[in-house]
Amino acid sequence: MYDVIVVGARCAGSPLAMLLARKGHRVVVLDRAAFPRDTVSTHYIQPSGLSRLARWGLLDRLTATGCPPVTEALWWFGETSVRGFAPPSGDIGFALAPRRTVLDALLVDAAREAGAEIRERCTVRSLVRDEDGTLTGVRFQREGGAEETLRAPVVIGADGRNSIVARQTGAAAYHTRPPLTVVYYTYWRGLSPERRHRNEVFLEGDKQIGVIPTHDDAYLVQAARPHDFFGTYRSDIERHYLKAVEEAAPSLAEELAGAERVERFRGSATLENFYRKPYGPGWALVGDAGYHKDPLTGQGISDAWRDAEFLAEALDTVRGGGADWETALSAYERARNAASELIYDFTCEAASFEFDPMTRQLVRVLAEHRDEADRFFGVIAGTVPAERFFAPDNLLSMLGRLPGDALAELTGTEGTP
Repeated sequence: MYDVIVVGARCAGSPLAMLLARKGHRVVVLDRAAFPRDTVSTHYIQPSGLSRLARWGLLDRLTATGCPPVTEALWWFGETSVRGFAPPSGDIGFALAPRRTVLDALLVDAAREAGAEIRERCTVRSLVRDEDGTLTGVRFQREGGAEETLRAPVVIGADGRNSIVARQTGAAAYHTRPPLTVVYYTYWRGLSPERRHRNEVFLEGDKQIGVIPTHDDAYLVQAARPHDFFGTYRSDIERHYLKAVEEAAPSLAEELAGAERVERFRGSATLENFYRKPYGPGWALVGDAGYHKDPLTGQGISDAWRDAEFLAEALDTVRGGGADWETALSAYERARNAASELIYDFTCEAASFEFDPMTRQLVRVLAEHRDEADRFFGVIAGTVPAERFFAPDNLLSMLGRLPGDALAELTGTEGTP
């Protein structure tokens, strides 16, 4: 008999299993993949995420794989550039964008070393309930085998935004927004060495281009368009991808013309934005299964690790008798939402390709004042509290750094109000 069944062994499931096993829980993890195996991802791990990895004793393992550290962010809003980098998270003053073949295998190994049982090539088919509807286990199938049943008092859905646990429990979605973008990406070698430690983003009209260095001297280059462009994009991915880069980032397009594309195009248009109620009788959700937003700001991996820590603490509290299930899991939901809601709203605004006049003027402040740019990137990186940055008094203070003509344009008045 296990204490916890975790469905999904990637960025949310394996860390959760590792943390629970380290606390003495008997954990089994099921995943249909065999690792290492790739998955659609923008790879980016914020400094706040890396500080967790360091706390878990795994950061040195990741850096030893040769993934280049990212120490500069450069975002282009049309012709306006915002350059800076987030304040450090503890001693961590860089980001990483590892290939998922490397990262996920590392996390699976860490969970196994902690004492969790990892069952690969196992697909969960359905959930098992007792008479009152409480989850008590799962039915799964090994590759090529017969269906089997595993039982535990807690089942965790760490199986992504299309989670079978979320579907079969009817986990309610809220604060939803429709998919805003369609994203395709591939990998290139031969770009300028000055990009080797930079995360660069180009926002031009209805196009967003991202460039991130990763393993093997390669760069992930993604091109996002509004979601309603999906049909056109899919009709000729390479042509529309290169056209978007050429229009939004001409200098990058010139580099790609002389670079080597080393893999096929990958991408998705099913990038829903939602929160789900992350728990119920005998079950809980973590990672993209419980909360998902557009990948523009590169939050997914770091968010998954944060929420894995929150959920591990909640489950351990229940097991130790410090709180009942409802009290502990509702606190988990509140902590997750409080930590994510402001960056969720900002990400959705940025992914809509539409900026209101005040946001455009704030971008001008960021471009002209490096200290403000660093704080902005700190919000995205999880090292500056979003509630502090987006507080009305702080936004007014930032706008106060604009010249009088810009304030007049914003407020419709003469001079400084």
